[in-house]
Amino acid sequence: MSEMAERFGANLLRCRRRARLSQEEVGVRASLHRTEVGLVEHGRRLPRIDTVVKLAAAVEAEVGELFKGISWVPVDQRRGSFVMDSRPQSPMRRHPGSRQRL
Repeated sequence: MSEMAERFGANLLRCRRRARLSQEEVGVRASLHRTEVGLVEHGRRLPRIDTVVKLAAAVEAEVGELFKGISWVPVDQRRGSFVMDSRPQSPMRRHPGSRQRL
């Protein structure tokens, strides 16, 4: 789980920096405390789904962008596992009006 939390946090950090916002500003926009934003960015906490939606809106990103590089792969009929894309996540340049998809 920590690998997923770290990837999600890195994605949030990338989006926050692209939006040129501080953790404090994201916290205010998302109705969260700044320390919560920091915990998520550092991979120490995985947010609930409602918090994911708030964070995406706060950093002006699509929800899917926060999950970039995270996927689920069914292993067999009983178990599956999360898989992290091994490619490093580089800052994405987004053109105004464009939409990012997973």
